[in-house]
Amino acid sequence: MENATAAPIAVALYQPDIPANLGATARMCACFGLPLHVIEPAGFPWSHKALKRAGMDYLDHVRIIRHDSWQAFLKAMGDRRLILASTRAAFPHHAFFYAPGDILLFGRECCGVPQEVHDAAHARVRIPLRPGLRSLNVAMSAGIIAAEALRQLSAFPEESR
Repeated sequence: MENATAAPIAVALYQPDIPANLGATARMCACFGLPLHVIEPAGFPWSHKALKRAGMDYLDHVRIIRHDSWQAFLKAMGDRRLILASTRAAFPHHAFFYAPGDILLFGRECCGVPQEVHDAAHARVRIPLRPGLRSLNVAMSAGIIAAEALRQLSAFPEESR
């Protein structure tokens, strides 16, 4: 399990409502050595079999930090930058300059995040898509943006081969 303070960045999911996406995001965080913050309430019980199926045995290798509410999450994060992934953002994710300590924040699959979360973000980024298409799966989006941030920070984990 990775130490959350040693990780170059962190990932946060705001009130996730699809257990398989939380599991897949947790798996990605385990592979990259990133902590995963989950802002409650989740739209499913933590014992849901889809969460365990998607996370597989990787759930034992990721630090998942659960926060009871948005306010509790903000308090715990202090002055770290929140970078919100949003289809409403004007700035493409690959043109943004990530910094150590950034928290990559992703909204609910059904409806994103409320305005107060948008307002609290230090920056908003989007993944460019073809015209007429709305969005990617939240777990896929988290992987794409996390990989770009790690690339910029030269912070990919060492391979163990």
